[in-house]
Amino acid sequence: MRYSRPMPTTAHQSLRALPSDYAIRRLTEQEALSSPWLALVRAPEGLTAVVEADAAEQERWTALYSGDEQHGLDVPGMLASLLAPLADAGVPVFVASTFNADLVLVPSDRIDDAAVALAAAGHTVS
Repeated sequence: MRYSRPMPTTAHQSLRALPSDYAIRRLTEQEALSSPWLALVRAPEGLTAVVEADAAEQERWTALYSGDEQHGLDVPGMLASLLAPLADAGVPVFVASTFNADLVLVPSDRIDDAAVALAAAGHTVS
């Protein structure tokens, strides 16, 4: 039997820019317990958190959330359909995925570039 790789979906997604600017930080276990965070990922090297940026934050990120229209875990290509146009436009990303949705962060000073690239690929950003 020959294996055929499924083609990525071309579903157009609606993304919502969350209202705050965010920072991406490494946290200790104790900091994670006492800090409000938007996303927290545990990996072998430690905890990475997406938190609201404070006034002194140099690198600020805007979070684009795809969770208003949930999709199943078995739908191929949903994240790729967002990341490919951003990569083509040279926009860096940081991604955290959840059971229901994806959180795609782009540098806040590149949000306009990201919105244009995503719109050209058929997605909407509000």
